[in-house]
Amino acid sequence: MAVTGLALLTACSSGDGDSAAEASASVASPSPSPSKDSTPADPDAAVKAAVLAAFDGMTTEQAKAYRQASAKGTRLARYATLDALSKIELDLYRMKEAGTVVRGQIGHDAEVTDLDMSAKTPKATLSDCVDLSKYETYDTKAKKVIPLPTNQPLRYQATAKAERWDGRWMVTDINTQGGGEC
Repeated sequence: MAVTGLALLTACSSGDGDSAAEASASVASPSPSPSKDSTPADPDAAVKAAVLAAFDGMTTEQAKAYRQASAKGTRLARYATLDALSKIELDLYRMKEAGTVVRGQIGHDAEVTDLDMSAKTPKATLSDCVDLSKYETYDTKAKKVIPLPTNQPLRYQATAKAERWDGRWMVTDINTQGGGEC
């Protein structure tokens, strides 16, 4: 079975700092002056974080669906438009027909590579380094793991597209084919 659509999982984390401790630390010690070589902060950082959060939501729900070969009980429609969702649904249909599910994890390291906030519908393109090293396709009928094809790279590039609809980002397309190794 091809590894179409099985390529997108992510994890995001955020730390909560103690603002009182941070405030007293900044008063107690002078902050270093910026060097001439320092890069200015990305003005689109918050928008890119929102795009990645939508992508993370979709891939988290996608992983749930692939573990059971069904979208039932997932919130895929919250993060993916019909175009992206139809690709996932096709994978799920093929998995159900073949009697397979996904076990393990599909890792990835996604980044926003293009952002167009001036378009009528803001758009983003993501590049994702997919990691299949902890991924398994499991045959539920034969009760065994199906090995990946020998020519399947364990790490490869995938892409996704997103658009901002009604104030939130939605994944509009996923493409797990054609990327080189990463």
